[in-house]
Amino acid sequence: MWGIELNRESELPIKRQIYQAIRDRIMCGQLKSGETLPSTRELAKNLNVSRNTVCEAYEMLLAEGYISSRQGAPTRVTEGLFIEKLPDCVPPAKKSSLRPLRADFRTGRPDLRLFPRFLWQQILHQAGEEMTLEKYGYTGPQGLPELRAEIAAWLFRSRGLTVHPQDIFITAGATHALHLIAELLCRQGQEILMEDPCHSGMLQTFINKGCAIVPVPVDSQGLQTEHLTEGKNACAVYVTPSHQFPLGGILPASRRTELIRFARENELYIIEDDYDSEFRYGGESIAPLLAMDSRHVIYVGTFSKVMFPALRIGYAILPPSLHKQWGDLRTHTDVQNPPFEQAALTQFLRTRKLDRHIQKMRRVYGERRRVLLESLQDVFGSEWTAFGDAAGLHLAIEFPGRYFDAAFKKYCLQNGIYITPLEHHCIKNNLHQSKLLVGYGHLEPDEIRSGIKLLHDVMK
Repeated sequence: MWGIELNRESELPIKRQIYQAIRDRIMCGQLKSGETLPSTRELAKNLNVSRNTVCEAYEMLLAEGYISSRQGAPTRVTEGLFIEKLPDCVPPAKKSSLRPLRADFRTGRPDLRLFPRFLWQQILHQAGEEMTLEKYGYTGPQGLPELRAEIAAWLFRSRGLTVHPQDIFITAGATHALHLIAELLCRQGQEILMEDPCHSGMLQTFINKGCAIVPVPVDSQGLQTEHLTEGKNACAVYVTPSHQFPLGGILPASRRTELIRFARENELYIIEDDYDSEFRYGGESIAPLLAMDSRHVIYVGTFSKVMFPALRIGYAILPPSLHKQWGDLRTHTDVQNPPFEQAALTQFLRTRKLDRHIQKMRRVYGERRRVLLESLQDVFGSEWTAFGDAAGLHLAIEFPGRYFDAAFKKYCLQNGIYITPLEHHCIKNNLHQSKLLVGYGHLEPDEIRSGIKLLHDVMK
């Protein structure tokens, strides 16, 4: 009847198949307004199903208002339900002309092959077993107290930074923290002063929140603080002082002092994004800007690089003036991070397993950086210059006289090479056309060597 075909092998119950078939015929106008439906007994006989199954399908249609029924009268289609069907909007599939990647120089990628996954699974399982019933409920927007205490202890032993756990707020990564910060700080017409170049993803986060962006140029030492006055109505300055992204410089003490003085005089906040300072190969980690002023600096950290991106745990260290606003905002957006990963990370920190993993990966990444530099020397000779401190998971490389743009990136992809021109991260264009970003953290030494040879071939 009505062309209804039932799939008795489907996991979808027969009653719901009947309900959906009748509903769809009503919505497309095949069953007209006011049209009488067959009795449940008649439809059951036609479909070779039990009458109870049809009754349940009719009850679903009745509950949702697709049909109407009253005692002593036949069941009819409700008035005014026809909706003209729009054509499916499916773009035609494009044939990809890209070759499989033979060299992947994407930035910011840790080597997930070396993360102790089995150990993490054990800790995660143990944390779930020991989780109290109370933590299965709402645990609050700030994060588990024990995790905040362990992060504070870790920051002290790794960076010499003294932080009170009540100033730490757990987030779903650094990008999530920046979303919340933008929501808190950006008012109508206010500006964010941003390093130029800067991470395009972080830039887009502020743009998506409606923040006006004022670029501040960067040199080999980071933010050029003499240009800060270009912002007339700024509410914050975004910086990566410990390892500027993407050029890699360390902001010197003189500029740090000038930046903090500027923030105090103009009553604005400094957003310090400390995205990968754990991996420094020529000495200890750089002391955060937060150590100089905890009232005007908002510190953003993440575990994506030191552990794995899918963990989705980061944190913000906030001045007391922002605590209540942050708590209110988080409560009315996503409430909180899941407690299970927080509890497991607490244990990972408390037992110093994270410390040992970072020490191991610092040696691994340092060696890969050395291989990258040697490979560049072997293949390109002296026709290049590396920028930045010996730190992080990428290098900014300048090839004087060369020009790298979106067309070059596409050409590389067509030849199986993923590499990013530094211009991709610029707010103002045509200032860094001769530079490429080469990510190496996720690559084995042999992959680095072969990748640099391939890069040389496409640049001939």
